[in-house]
Amino acid sequence: MLPKPFLMARPVLEHIEKHNHKAYFVGGCVRDLLLGRPLGDIDIATSAAPEYIQEIFPKVIPVGIEHGTVIVRHGKESYEVTTFRVDGDYTDQRHPDTVQFIDEIDKDLERRDFTINALAMDLNGNIIDLFGGRDDIDHQIIRTVGNGYERFSEDPLRIIRALRFSSQLGFTIQSKTLEEMAALREEIENLAVERITNEFTKLFAGDYISSGISYLKELEIGKFLPVMRDYPDIIHSIPSTIKPLKSFGEVIALFHILHPEVSVKHWVSSWKCSNKIKLEALQLVQAYKYFKTKEMDPWLVYRLSPEFYAGFCRLVNILDHSAINIHELIKIEDQLVIKNKSELMINGYDIVELFPEKQKGPWLNHLLKRIEKEVVSGRLINNKKEIKDWIKWNPPEID
Repeated sequence: MLPKPFLMARPVLEHIEKHNHKAYFVGGCVRDLLLGRPLGDIDIATSAAPEYIQEIFPKVIPVGIEHGTVIVRHGKESYEVTTFRVDGDYTDQRHPDTVQFIDEIDKDLERRDFTINALAMDLNGNIIDLFGGRDDIDHQIIRTVGNGYERFSEDPLRIIRALRFSSQLGFTIQSKTLEEMAALREEIENLAVERITNEFTKLFAGDYISSGISYLKELEIGKFLPVMRDYPDIIHSIPSTIKPLKSFGEVIALFHILHPEVSVKHWVSSWKCSNKIKLEALQLVQAYKYFKTKEMDPWLVYRLSPEFYAGFCRLVNILDHSAINIHELIKIEDQLVIKNKSELMINGYDIVELFPEKQKGPWLNHLLKRIEKEVVSGRLINNKKEIKDWIKWNPPEID
């Protein structure tokens, strides 16, 4: 019996075959089935042209139709359906210049990156393995399909993907494949940095991250990556006790803490990260620096967004070998007097009324921040009268 994700997708294959075309589950979903890993996306390959898939299914999104790929919506799920194809030259080292659609899956599997991903399975669970992928899975080996120089020349991102799979699966990279990666590693510099960021995020999240980092150091990949090429010690400063980091914001925070001379802003701009990742990295760095001087207290938890609690724990555990866990932060959060600034019983207008002769300026926000910290830390009751009395004894410094 196939797992539920395959059973849910099975009607898509059945519908394609009912229209006299071949269809198979392909790639990582088949690999992860054999490994007993949690299943991610269920991808499908077919002999039917993408335009024909659009005709026979009611809900189709033509995301990459020029390369034979469409998204079929079925049962509230999305399935990437790609026509069997052979690729032409890769001038841009990402997309083939030309694509030829074919009727049989063998040549389609031949163009894939690694043997463990060059697997197909029919709707009855029968697996097609033309390149020894199952054997490589059994022996925990990462090996290219065919000529490694060709595979890595077509798309140098496959070099980083090999590291990522080693980190995720704990597999060893075959020595010949490793040599081919080393020979072509400088081609990484031609890649769009967004693609590298995506792979690095997965690499650092892998359960066997130390394996991926070991290859990263051995191949000196950092020489061809943003920021790292200018600071070669960064990669080698990664602790040997590294554990998985679940976002690139956590990765940037780690690197900045290890090398403060490289700002978070520089990391974010060089790796073209989102504002969300920037915010996450900045909050984690701020929380960690505070933790190193004050330990865990309400002010630390108050300023750290709950969505970043787990990442903060991971950083502390890696850098300090301190066994803190998210429940400690949640317990402190539950006891906070206020959860955000808007809950203060006094605001800027109230303070201006106390000092009508003073012009508004930075002193106002500075005073509000002091009050906020006193309330959060439990040294001041969140009551307007109490706060006004405190202000009388702690007047603002006004230039």
